[in-house]
Amino acid sequence: MKLINKKNKNYTQVFHLFTEEEWTKTSKNFNKNISTFFTGKKHEVFVNAHEEGITYFIGIGKSTLQNFEIQQVAVKFSQTQKGKVQPVPTLVIADCLNERQFEEFAKGLLIGTYNYPFEKTHAFWNAKFELHFENLSQKKLDTIGKKAEALSNGQTACQEWLNKPANLKKPDTFSLYLKNLAKKYDLKYTSFNRKKCEELGLGAYLSVNQGSAYDAAFTIIEYKTNVKNAVTFGLVGKCVLFDTGGISLKNPDNMHYMKSDMGGATAVLGTLIYAAEMQLPVNIVAILPITDNAISENAFLPSDVITAYNGKTIEVLNTDAEGRMILADGLSYMAKNFKTDFLIDLATLTGSSVRMFGDTCGALFSNNEELKNLLIKTGDKTNQRLWNLPLWDVWKDDIQSDVADIKNISMKPIGDCIIAAKFLEQFIENHPKWAHLDIAGVAFGNVGYAKEKAATGFGVQLLADLIENYH
Repeated sequence: MKLINKKNKNYTQVFHLFTEEEWTKTSKNFNKNISTFFTGKKHEVFVNAHEEGITYFIGIGKSTLQNFEIQQVAVKFSQTQKGKVQPVPTLVIADCLNERQFEEFAKGLLIGTYNYPFEKTHAFWNAKFELHFENLSQKKLDTIGKKAEALSNGQTACQEWLNKPANLKKPDTFSLYLKNLAKKYDLKYTSFNRKKCEELGLGAYLSVNQGSAYDAAFTIIEYKTNVKNAVTFGLVGKCVLFDTGGISLKNPDNMHYMKSDMGGATAVLGTLIYAAEMQLPVNIVAILPITDNAISENAFLPSDVITAYNGKTIEVLNTDAEGRMILADGLSYMAKNFKTDFLIDLATLTGSSVRMFGDTCGALFSNNEELKNLLIKTGDKTNQRLWNLPLWDVWKDDIQSDVADIKNISMKPIGDCIIAAKFLEQFIENHPKWAHLDIAGVAFGNVGYAKEKAATGFGVQLLADLIENYH
């Protein structure tokens, strides 16, 4: 999508944006009948077809609106006008938008082109489509265009992998994709197979992988900047490509949604793409422990005692609490082998967080006030919201085991998302700036581009914004 600072004499397509207040003020300059159909409310679109072409009147709501709402308007506009918008130079009239808001509008237009399976057939990806906007300099428009495209590429990759059916995302296909991605963006790629994981002692991860028909792929991807003394973010994403629950088999009614159990990993993937395309002045170490959770004669059993990478023993009471097993090794491997300023893990981890928050926000746990506040603030800004929950030691009593150091669930039917966070805390090796994001309710849900539940892209904008604006 080209953004150009100019205004020609004639346009066959115009996007005219209004707040409600602006429409009230200026509606008298237009055909008075338009006000019957259009008032500038958020998501309102009126198509004014005339001899010279088409003007889309786009309502963005009250002038007190937040920036992310403009992105929401653009996403919906992009989705609903998909077959109608023409790939031609298009004038944008939006005196009500400042630079940051126009950026959100451009991002939304591109993000809204996504549907599964993704192909760039939408008019906004056509080389002939240009947005002409004279309120900002060409230099600023170039930056906005680059950001919008990088974010869209990251979020699209995230959604695409989450939406793929189970048979199209086996560990080997996802691993090959990551390997090629690393080559494309010049990232360092390392992957440990089952034999190597055994040598290294990644026992908690292997306990989940041992039931799989596919080899292990404990994957590390590193993005490095040339900037001296840059901050390093350690990101660990739960990457269970499909979760049957293992021997503790899930109820089949909604099991098809378990193709979404890699939502933490896809959020990390999208963030890596954005960082690489924008050449962000930070370092990122990403660990994705790739596996499925399958049932086979080799699958781990309730009552097994497993030795994790950091030497702690875990009594497995439920094989469907597998996400915390692979994250345990991901976190301790990161903490022991890499020096990171921040350690953040993301996971579609518990039904408990879904019951608590539905699809409104993710559950946040952190041992660091600065990181916690930063994540909450960034969540509010990007509309990928998080709510902080406690990590009190009283919860630690619930995971004490008679036969191992800890057990992987509590037998009490309450607060499992907190129990899971408390479990993970045992594997961060005292990292002073750690946060755990349980995004089970928000990574997959109702979206404008699909009839059923599908990938929301949650986490990509949250992390990208956090990393880009951290100074």
